[in-house]
Amino acid sequence: MRMIHIYEKGQDPNAPTLLLLHGTGGTERDLMGIGRMLSGGSSLLGVRGNVSENGMPRFFRRLAEGVFDEEDLIFRTRELHEFLDEAAEQHGFDRSNVVAVGYSNGANIAGSLLFHYPNVLRGAVLFHPMVPRRGIELPDLTGIPVFIGAGENDPICPRRESEELAELLKNAHAQVDLHWERNGHQLSHTEVKAAAAWYEEAFK
Repeated sequence: MRMIHIYEKGQDPNAPTLLLLHGTGGTERDLMGIGRMLSGGSSLLGVRGNVSENGMPRFFRRLAEGVFDEEDLIFRTRELHEFLDEAAEQHGFDRSNVVAVGYSNGANIAGSLLFHYPNVLRGAVLFHPMVPRRGIELPDLTGIPVFIGAGENDPICPRRESEELAELLKNAHAQVDLHWERNGHQLSHTEVKAAAAWYEEAFK
């Protein structure tokens, strides 16, 4: 499954490979610095979404602001899942030791991976995600640590959306940490620092 990406091999072979997933209009390089802040020894896999919205890369189509094209979301989630299998073979990283780090649209596709596939990720850092789908049964996520960075005043992702996502993941037995900021939909330095502290504890 062809996806534009960049891979940087890390110094620690036992550290999780970080799957880095940008927000709308981003590229495969956007979250490389954040990946290093989270886990300096990890290999980094930055991926660019295959969908274009007015020239801006995305991971799946939407019908309007906050309204996902569910059919495309399911297709693109499968596409990313298959790409991960191929990338692990191509680059030689441990497929069972991958942690997703996503922002906005990238966090939504990472969340969708968790919603649709068992054992697809060892954990996830989701910055300003929404609920990818409703009314479906999630896989058993026992032992999967998930950090959700959310904005109390986020105009794109309301507080109740973040709380609902956290609840759905908890009901599937994921270990969820919900962190609040007041910087709208922006990804702030304090949010990344909180995620880094959480990561160190979750994957030590």
